[in-house]
Amino acid sequence: MARAGLTVDKIVQAAAEMADERGIENVTVSALARRFDVRDASLYSHIRSLADLRRRVALQAGDEQAERIADAVAGRAGRDALVAFADAYRDYARDHPGRYAAMQIPVDPNIAKDKADDPPKDPAKGSRGVEVTAAMMRAYDLPDPDLTDAVRLLRSTFHGFISLEANGAFGHPRSVQASWEKALEALHQLLSTWPKG
Repeated sequence: MARAGLTVDKIVQAAAEMADERGIENVTVSALARRFDVRDASLYSHIRSLADLRRRVALQAGDEQAERIADAVAGRAGRDALVAFADAYRDYARDHPGRYAAMQIPVDPNIAKDKADDPPKDPAKGSRGVEVTAAMMRAYDLPDPDLTDAVRLLRSTFHGFISLEANGAFGHPRSVQASWEKALEALHQLLSTWPKG
């Protein structure tokens, strides 16, 4: 029998915290059950599988990161919005490395489908990151497919820099922060003069 008070939200939050402490690859149902001092079966009455649990951590992380970015870019445009967006993106990845890593795991579309007894999804969630990104990019006035290409470039640059930084791969004595700032300035210049068509 599941321990009283155990909910999907509590389980996902604990899994997110565990991911930040130990890495998303070390989040298992058994490890989480030990944290709650229950049997694995107690958790399976709230989640379908380990993949479902990790998917939920990724979705929560996406919502958290989008909210942090939205707060950072509010009232800003152009270069200021890009820098605020990028800094919030990087800060979230540094503050929550396990959650950020969970966001990079491809989701099996069969797992992503909710059961009938799952609570309905908030339509505002999940699209928040897309909305914030679109708002930040508005000043650059890029139509699709250029907008899609530019967003992919930004995400690739941010993720690559963050991953290399987290792994200690920047051994040169130049300040990593100075390189980050220069990269953002270069991205702003590129977006401002994006080759159309």
